This record gives sequence, C-alpha cells and structure tokens, in this order.
Amino acid sequence: MTAHRPLTGWRVLVPRGGRWGDQVAALLRAEGAGPVIAPLINFAPSDDPVGLGRALRSLQDGQFEWLVVTSATTVDVLVSQQVVVPESTRIAAVGETTAAALTLAGYRTDFVPQRDNSARGLVTEWPHSDIRGRVLIPQSDLAEPTLVAGLSRVGFRVEWVTAYRTVGVPVDPDVRAEVADGRIGAMLVTSGSVARQIAAQFAPLREEAVVICIGPRTAFDTRAAGLAVTGIADERSAAGMVAALVECVEDGA
Repeated sequence: MTAHRPLTGWRVLVPRGGRWGDQVAALLRAEGAGPVIAPLINFAPSDDPVGLGRALRSLQDGQFEWLVVTSATTVDVLVSQQVVVPESTRIAAVGETTAAALTLAGYRTDFVPQRDNSARGLVTEWPHSDIRGRVLIPQSDLAEPTLVAGLSRVGFRVEWVTAYRTVGVPVDPDVRAEVADGRIGAMLVTSGSVARQIAAQFAPLREEAVVICIGPRTAFDTRAAGLAVTGIADERSAAGMVAALVECVEDGA
C-alpha cells in the first residue's frame, strides 16, 4: 500500500540553506514535495567590529548578569570570536532552535520561553525574580527594538550591539521564472528579512501562491511587505512550517 504523501507535485521554495535548509528539504520530500533551496538572505560581519569586540570582552570579564541570544547566527559569531561565557553570566535563548544551536556549540542555556518563542515571548515569560543587573544583546542590524525596549522597561540595564548584518541574496533567474509561472507554488517565510526579499525579487506573486510563515511576528512582517499569508506554523520550527503547508494544501489553499 502506497503511503499518502499530500505534497506530491508541489515545488516549494526553501529560503535558507545550510543544515536548516537540508532539514526542511528532507521533511518536504517525505511529504512528496520537491524542495527548491534558494537562500534569500546571508549574513555579513558587523559594521561595528570595535564595538562588538568591546562588548564581548566585557561579557567575558563577567560584567553582565545575562547574555540574550536571539538567533543561531549570533551563536556562530560567539564561536568565531571564541567567546567564553563566565559561569556568573546566565544565558537566555529566544527559542528552542537557538537553544539547540547554543548547546551544539558547547554553551549552556538558562532560560527559554516556553509558550512563545519570540522576543515578545521572552520578555513576557521572563522570571520576575531574575530581573536585575546588566544584559547584553548581540543581534542583527535589522533586529526589531521589541527585545531591547521590553527588557529595559521591566528593569534591566540593557546593552545591545550589532553582531552581524543581514544582506539580501539575488536568486538564480531560473528560480525567479519558476515562481513567476507557478512551477514553484509554495514559499516558506522564516523572517521579516526573507519576506522583504520575496517581495523585492518575486512580487507580484501569483494569486494562488501559498505563503507559509514560521510564526505570527513573521506573518505580520510578511503582510507589511505586501504579501498575502496563507498559513502560519503552530510551532516555530522546520517541522511546524511543513505541517502548516500540508494543512493548507489538504484544505485546498
């Protein structure tokens, strides 16, 4: 008996490469889809290396009570800079994916929001008993002010620094043509930066194009970029996005 594979015949744009892209591609193939890995964003060194170096030295000297990590790319920066986080400094991760990257790199994680893996969720769920002292937030140059403003508002002394820059990557003309004529019928959106690149490189999308967002905040940014959102993952993960796509396809999106 042949297994039911609901995405058979669908070609799906995967906007990130590397391990994450390979993982999503494998999940899509398991459901019958043909993944098209076409990274739309990449990461470049910080435009303030002096400020970043100064902040990371202060971190290693134990001058911060907390380090807040908002992405796996920030973990890559910590590793490349050979940062050793002292035992006196606790580490918060914005979500399970970031926490997993920290663990893989040999860092511990002391706090991860459970209900909402986002900057807003991290602020909302932060234990009130641990609101004290200085916090360092190394992040993208395009990061929203939600986290810095939220932690400052509840009483932390927050210092943020640009750890890396997010830059757009032009896609291959063949990929652009496949989106334009509908051969690529679905797109996964993992961040506001990806949404803006989809709008810049592919808009206007076909009316029947299926756009799946990794979470509510990304959906908000996607709509702000002028794109219609078809579905939102219940869980902010690769599996959550694929499950949302399957649901939309089975519902006749």
